Amino acid sequence: MSSSTWTPRAVSAEARPWRAGAWRMVEAQHVASTMKLVDDRDEQDLLESLLESSKPALASGTERLDYLLATPFRYPARHGGSRFRGATDPGVFYGAESVHTAAAELGYWRWRFLRDAVDLDRLAPVAHTAFRADIATEVVDLREPPLSADAAAWRHPDDYSATQAFARVAREAGLGGIVYGSVRDPRPGWCLALLTPAGFARTKPQPRMQTWFLAVSAEDVTWRREGASMRFEMSRWVEPGFGGRGSAR
Repeated sequence: MSSSTWTPRAVSAEARPWRAGAWRMVEAQHVASTMKLVDDRDEQDLLESLLESSKPALASGTERLDYLLATPFRYPARHGGSRFRGATDPGVFYGAESVHTAAAELGYWRWRFLRDAVDLDRLAPVAHTAFRADIATEVVDLREPPLSADAAAWRHPDDYSATQAFARVAREAGLGGIVYGSVRDPRPGWCLALLTPAGFARTKPQPRMQTWFLAVSAEDVTWRREGASMRFEMSRWVEPGFGGRGSAR
């Protein structure tokens, strides 16, 4: 069955319960940025309250979630959407099997931003937080047959039309998420597109988080923290059909 002919009934037949911890990385400059603009904590609290009131309303079902879990469901999609979210689709929480895979996925998008920027040749190191969310929901796994027969569509480096269409069918089938192989990480690793906030097993991320600093140049993406680093070269991210090449230690 091709990616264009999957029906809710056929997709539902491939669903199975899935429980795992999924890593996600986000920029960690929120509090530091507002602290630069005020003189004390009371002024900072007021400023952040004003900023909060200017944001879109929380999506239904996210009211009790920690902001790290709720945020992906709160804001509109980026221009052109993402792999499993079209421009007008509801929010999607993207997670990954490991910090390495999450770093490759986010690093790719930071590199894309740099590549498209005018008169900018690098991005200076910026702090990011890596956190792990507990997921428990019904999913389909695009790495498994018969869905894997459409791997070329699922793993296309920049054409998301098939995956966005499939996500709409998965939502219609009542599924909570889609598991798929990372397109950016050279190491084998799964990614998760969580389609509904009801798929979180807990309302907060796991307490142990990591801080990484991300620097981006035209040639590579480098993540560093005390005693560890990850580096992804850009040379093969621009080649059709390949997700990336990198090394870590």
